[in-house]
Amino acid sequence: MKPARFGYHAPQSVEETCQLLASLEDAKVLAGGQSLVPLLNFRLARPAHLVDINRIGNLDRIYERDGGVAVQALARQSTVEDSELAARLCPLLPAALRQVAHRVIRNRGTVCGSLAHADPASELPAVMLALNGHVVAASARGQRIIPAADLFTSVMQTALAPDELLVEAWFPGAHGKYAIAEESRRHGDFALAGAVRYGDRLALFGVAATPVMADPRDPTKGLQPSGDLEATPEFRLHLVRALTERLFAA
Repeated sequence: MKPARFGYHAPQSVEETCQLLASLEDAKVLAGGQSLVPLLNFRLARPAHLVDINRIGNLDRIYERDGGVAVQALARQSTVEDSELAARLCPLLPAALRQVAHRVIRNRGTVCGSLAHADPASELPAVMLALNGHVVAASARGQRIIPAADLFTSVMQTALAPDELLVEAWFPGAHGKYAIAEESRRHGDFALAGAVRYGDRLALFGVAATPVMADPRDPTKGLQPSGDLEATPEFRLHLVRALTERLFAA
């Protein structure tokens, strides 16, 4: 299928992007496009406007900030995966990226785009939640920091306002015990259930409308995962228990 008709905009700066987002109704931002483009093609998303930020220069840096790793909006997942800085300061981040889809997808997909897309079965939102990181959002009104605990609000919904651009993700320096594990039907598929450990913290993904923090001693407490053709709720709860046991046995 082909996307529904939309207006196309290619700003040259963050400031121009913010002005566009403030003036346009029903606009979507395009960075890597690995999540958005399929939605457009299947007409599951029908924005009136597409704002392509790939022509903005100097928005693909990966740098140290406040002892952690700052990843700008156009930094590709594979670049962060291969980053010596990320491996040194926050090794959980590249470890998680190696489980995201396939390398060809990661060559184009962005870290910030995955966070903004907020698919509940994706790895990076859960990693940011486990690490207690944050994102930086820019708009014509200025910038604000949104903690991971406040960012994800529902299925593919975030606290970002329609006129805000996610310009940077920050992952704290993380040198304690860490691990990530997931189960999927095939390598590269979205997880039926997944778990991220950092120290004594446990974040789950694929089992609720958003990534969620859980008690490692009772990881399924309060969970009510949905069922589908891939897995029943009971099977997802079983996976959560098995994955948590695996992560905390290490």
